[in-house]
Formats: sequence, C-alpha cells, structure tokens
Amino acid sequence: MMFCPRSLSGIKKLPVLEFSVLLVIVSALPSSAADKVRLAFSAVSPSQRVLWVAELGGLLTKNGISAEIVYTRAAIETLVAGEVDLAQMTGSLMSSARLQGADPVMIAGVQDTLDDRLVARPNIKSMEDLRGKRIGVFRFGAASHLRLIYVLPRYGLSDRDVTLLQVGDSPDRLIALSSGSIDATLISPPDHLEALRAGMKILLNLRDLNVAYQGSGLVTTQRVLVRKRDLVRRFLKSYVEAIHLVKTNPDISKKAFAKYRQTKDEKRIEDAYQALREIVKPKPYPSIEGFKTIIKDASERIPAAKTANPKDFIDVSLLEELDKSGFIDALYR
Repeated sequence: MMFCPRSLSGIKKLPVLEFSVLLVIVSALPSSAADKVRLAFSAVSPSQRVLWVAELGGLLTKNGISAEIVYTRAAIETLVAGEVDLAQMTGSLMSSARLQGADPVMIAGVQDTLDDRLVARPNIKSMEDLRGKRIGVFRFGAASHLRLIYVLPRYGLSDRDVTLLQVGDSPDRLIALSSGSIDATLISPPDHLEALRAGMKILLNLRDLNVAYQGSGLVTTQRVLVRKRDLVRRFLKSYVEAIHLVKTNPDISKKAFAKYRQTKDEKRIEDAYQALREIVKPKPYPSIEGFKTIIKDASERIPAAKTANPKDFIDVSLLEELDKSGFIDALYR
C-alpha cells in the first residue's frame, strides 16, 4: 500500500466545508492493458467495504481497471468537479448535490434502511436529555448530520435544541464520545459495539423505526456515464462480483476491512464482516423508496426537493444489463 498526499481543486457550484483529502491509496498497478479510473469513498464504515473487497480481491484488475482509490471527506465535491469518475457515498450526500443542480446518479445501492445507533454517554437517559447537549457528526451535510436532522423531530427535538459539532469519521467520534468532548453521536454497526464496550449506552436503534432510506451506494455522474460507459460497466461488474465475495468468502472480506481500518482486532473485524454481510444484496438496486424519504426530508431545506422525482437520482441501466444477462444469478450457482 502506498500513501501520498494529494490536493484537489475547489468547486464553484457546491460549498465545501472540509475539502481535505486524507489519503490516497493506489490500489492497482498501472498496466498498458488496463483503463485508469479514480474513485473516492467518504467513510471507513463497514457499508463502504464492498469497494475494498473489489480492490483486494483483484476484481478491478480482472476487469481491466487500474484504480486509484481516494479517501476524502469531500467525495461528492470531488465527483461533481470531475476529479474522480465514481464515488461510494450515501444517498443523502449525493441527493443534496443533485437538488442543487449537479448530475450525480446512484448506479448500485448497498444499504436501503436506517440502521444507525444513537449512542450517548451514561448520564444521558432519554432522548429528551439530549436537549442542550453536544452531538458529534462527521461533517455538516454528511450522512450522520442529515440522518440526525431526520430523527430528532420524531422525539420533539430539532437541530436548534442541540449543539452539533463536526468531529470526523466514526473512530474520531467514538474517541470524542469516550473523552466527554461530545455527549452523543450516530454510529453505524458494528462500531456501536465499540461504544458499548467503552461504557456508553444506546439511546435509539434506528432500525426499529423501519424507515426506507438509501444509505451507501456506488455513484457516478451522468457525464461520466455518457463518456465512459464501458468503463463504468466493468467497474459495476467488479462491484457485483465483490458483493458475491462478501457473501461467500469471509477471509477476503475480513482482510479488506483489516487493511483499510488498519486493525488486527479479530473481534472488530468479525463484527464488521457480519454487519456488511447482513445488509448487502446480491442484486444491489438502489431504493426508490429510500430516495423518497431523503427527498421528503430535504424539502424543508431545499426548494427543489418539493418537485423532485426520486427516479432521477438513480440510473440502473447498467445493473439491469448485468441482471438480465444472467451474470448475477450465475455467480450464486
């Protein structure tokens, strides 16, 4: 693995709150026969691991792709700016850009329901106790922020009743929670188990709400789909094959998590594998109902959401090609 810093140019159309690229991983050696692609991912949560499995399992190379994979807190900004060809991110993150006039579309979905846990320090006994407290989010506009805004009103609260702090990814928020720098945060499985082991408590399991909500997925732009359709097709094929590995090859999946999270903790690795295996679908069609929820939630903040069609946020033409050809079904025979 090779690490090197990289700066990316600014974006005029969308506000950039934290536009720092944290690291770049060159995940496949250049080859004269391979097409180069740049891809960003926005979090180190287990739901992001389909991409990692595709890289570590050699599936990108197998399909003629030399991939440069970028971890950045500004995945949507880099995608819209054309600095990467694809990105792995949540539906809420890409929807905000789409509603502001950009052209991202999700071509495969990993997670289609809310399943985060709202974890808090032991002195927080109820949702009402969050009033006036500090809640950590990844960054403003990211999934942890938008999901929190969606959930709070269900319990008589709003973002004005709490203090929201930009803390960083799940590991950073867990550290802040344990140290008392924040009082609560939303954490995706299985990282909530780390919070429990540190003495924190679960205030709310969002899975109990049974809300359709498009989480992580593979996103590109309509521009890239026109110019590099065959490349995107082969990347999506690698992605679908990676899902098959998640379902059938625990060893590669666990190695991928250990590599990208830089951990040797077998319990944490096993928890992460089981969390991903539970949510991932062999045929990763994005959820129209999940996008409906996101768009409805955004309608109070973004006027364009009031008339938005959730089908415009999705392009499953390439996935349908793979599906109708029998390719996906053949993987599981």
